[in-house]
Amino acid sequence: MAGAKPGSWVIAVGRCAAGLAASAVFAAGCLALTADRASAITIELKDVAEDRIERQRAAADGRLPLPKTPDTARLKERLAEAGVKSGAPILMRIFKETSELEMWIEKGDRFVLFATYPICHWSGTLGPKFREGDKQTPEGFYTVTQRQLRRLGRWPRAINLGFPNAYDRALNRDGSYILMHGGCSSVGCFAMTNPVMSEVHGLATAAIQSGQRYVPIHVFPFRLTDAALAARSTSPWHGFWSSLQPGYTSFERTGRPPRVSVCKGQYTVEDARPKATSADPEADDKRGRGKSRSGMMLGALHVGCPEPVPVTTAEKTHAEAVIPRSPEIAKQR
Repeated sequence: MAGAKPGSWVIAVGRCAAGLAASAVFAAGCLALTADRASAITIELKDVAEDRIERQRAAADGRLPLPKTPDTARLKERLAEAGVKSGAPILMRIFKETSELEMWIEKGDRFVLFATYPICHWSGTLGPKFREGDKQTPEGFYTVTQRQLRRLGRWPRAINLGFPNAYDRALNRDGSYILMHGGCSSVGCFAMTNPVMSEVHGLATAAIQSGQRYVPIHVFPFRLTDAALAARSTSPWHGFWSSLQPGYTSFERTGRPPRVSVCKGQYTVEDARPKATSADPEADDKRGRGKSRSGMMLGALHVGCPEPVPVTTAEKTHAEAVIPRSPEIAKQR
């Protein structure tokens, strides 16, 4: 959950361990201090990203930014160097195993990788979140809208991931206020440090204010290659992770956020349509931002089984020009 207390308890745990032999009284105090955190420590050291504890220690000691953090003070220069603009549509991908957040920004017909940020801390282990208080970060396809960028709790800049989404609700999973926020300590959220969160929040806000109604955030356990899944074939989450893989591979292949739907309690993924200019300017004017309908819905999580994507007049004319009609069809026209 969001709103967990700062990460100084991690430092206290280390100091407690070092002083156990010196004082029985001190040891008793340490046990009292850490009793309610024991399960959290155990699960965090269980299988992946063991350096999470060290990153919390570095943040508490003021040793920031973390290694491999982009220079947030040079945002404008970095945008210019990458050939992208603040306000362009974005997509974010989280990989829990390597504690990474990727920021992708639209450039022409594709999205390009603009930055990879180290995640200072996330709690739990690989696998989905089930219920409130289980100390797990979720996995799946999430969507952020304007209302999810508001100030939440003590964090002036935070992004509510939108857990539980339609897929989670179909499986009776529950939880609330699963955030991406600043600092370096949290239970159930992704803590990014304040400077990184300021940059991420700013890019998301600019994209939404410029017309991207839905910002997709794809949360994966690791990079869902065939080899990575095969290596975890015995995991109880192998089936679930396999259901996420089409979304991962679609974006890798097309460079555009796929169309993700929740159909009968399961994720369904379709490749995104190529970026195109709407053939109906008048309809675009009525929408208010000069965006085609497919552009307005970019990144949205749909509920319901996919239907055939309607073909615009311009696309139909192009197809007829490329594929000659048979004499029978030509006669009917």
